[in-house]
Amino acid sequence: MTILKCIAVDDEPLALKLVETFIEQTPFLQLSCSCDNAVEALSLIREKQPDLVFLDINMPNLSGMELARLLQDQSTPIPKIIFTTAYNHYAIEGYKVNAVDYLLKPFSYEEFLRAASKVLQITEESSSHYQPIATDDEFFFLKVEYQWVRISLKDVLYIESLKDYVKVHLVDSDKAVLSLISLKALEEKLPSSKFMRIHRSFIVSLDKINTISKNSIFIGKTEITVGEQYKEAFKTIVDRWLK
Repeated sequence: MTILKCIAVDDEPLALKLVETFIEQTPFLQLSCSCDNAVEALSLIREKQPDLVFLDINMPNLSGMELARLLQDQSTPIPKIIFTTAYNHYAIEGYKVNAVDYLLKPFSYEEFLRAASKVLQITEESSSHYQPIATDDEFFFLKVEYQWVRISLKDVLYIESLKDYVKVHLVDSDKAVLSLISLKALEEKLPSSKFMRIHRSFIVSLDKINTISKNSIFIGKTEITVGEQYKEAFKTIVDRWLK
């Protein structure tokens, strides 16, 4: 069974205790820790790297929504988020930061379980839609809808993240391959000698880079910005090429 590591964040003690209780009685959830403010939560998320965060929105100093936006820009794995709030006008903002669900207080265990199950389904589908790449292999398989598609490493131009999906852009093909898997999961399986993540939304094939500028690269006519947190690692690669 897939176990999701969780962090609960809420500045209201009773609300926090309720989420902790719901997590502990759900077989596929494991409570890593909990806290009552978003500033501490940011540090704990970086340290614990949970799969899922139950996050209150209205908190002092740093709101849950502000924390979610900060997580989108960090280089460590981004956990799935389920917002918990007493206010119903945050749904659209929650969508913008890729929240999986939105629980309106007071919520029942049935509602909680339904939201948590959605994260479990996304996680398991993402894992099952990918076949690992062996070191000596020159191809990999991705599940596209109801079939497995073989993709040659040499044909990959770059890979783009689209929320819970990736879009694999290929040589001599106007149609990209779309598969339900996170960019992080795919990055961990690709050979680092041939592929590199240069932006939180892009992995590039190193031998397909045509032009390098100060803050971006070109693959054909496509310009991809090098993200701030990836610049140092990418510069190391470039310096090696230019020696």
